Amino acid sequence: MTGTRTGTRDGAGTAGAALLVVGDVVTDVVARHRTPLAPATDTAARIATLPGGAGANVACWAARSGARDVRLLARVGADAAGLHERALRGAGVRPHLVTDPEAPTGTVVSLVGPDGERTFLTDSGAVLRLSAADWSDGLLAGAGRLHVSGYLFFGDASRTAARAAMEAARARSVPVSIDPASAGFIARFGVDRFLEAVAGADTFLPNHDEAALLTGLPEPADAAAKLSRHFPLVVCTQGAGGALVASCGEVVARVPAEPATAVDTTGAGDAFTGAFLAARLAGQGPVAAARQGCRAGAEAVTRLGARPALPHDPPP
Repeated sequence: MTGTRTGTRDGAGTAGAALLVVGDVVTDVVARHRTPLAPATDTAARIATLPGGAGANVACWAARSGARDVRLLARVGADAAGLHERALRGAGVRPHLVTDPEAPTGTVVSLVGPDGERTFLTDSGAVLRLSAADWSDGLLAGAGRLHVSGYLFFGDASRTAARAAMEAARARSVPVSIDPASAGFIARFGVDRFLEAVAGADTFLPNHDEAALLTGLPEPADAAAKLSRHFPLVVCTQGAGGALVASCGEVVARVPAEPATAVDTTGAGDAFTGAFLAARLAGQGPVAAARQGCRAGAEAVTRLGARPALPHDPPP
């Protein structure tokens, strides 16, 4: 496994400092089916088109969880730029959206089964066309944290943009966190190649499947512990199993999940990450921040879609 324990420790932030998210904005088409899919014929489903994208979702949940200045850099198509900008502003996020003149906004079809578990069909669209030219060091002005969506590491242009953001943050001693985003994409990209690309992050936020793939260890605690030899702080989400907090090669805390009846698990991990980062910016330690993340994750699974509820939203 590649990666080194370089750079600053991921200490608690300064209240009022900004959170900058560099990531993805997509349109989610969520199809919730209460019976198993019936091949070659119809399956009844409740279908909704909603704003999404891991980076955008994290930003919205961070704002919902009390972060005062949340910024998002992402690339979208002209087809839906206005819609996504309005949705982000309505959620309390300051969007810095680059409109792509050629590619459409990314689209994810999320098939949500009777147990709330989901399967994604992903068209990245403009997401992976984010480039180093879209980056500006000025985005870090007043920032207390940088969070990078792992999806950006799967495209050549967007990977360069992600690394430019990370290097600029580290030059300013701004802690960097990364959510690896997708076990399926990591497997195709290559484990060692991915770990080399994300080296230098201060906080690493995988789910169980991603941690197992990246370490070759199926036991969650073993995987989290191994990753924490390469990243100063690892917080591994376990769905209904809560979260593991690991540092210096060992698990230092097990945080239980909050009870919830799952309707759609699409945004649970993003909700966890957004609330966790907001808590860290507010000065909370990793374990307390993980508790906040678990609360947000439990809230997220009770409604359709990946974003927090807004006052004008209909009930789930």
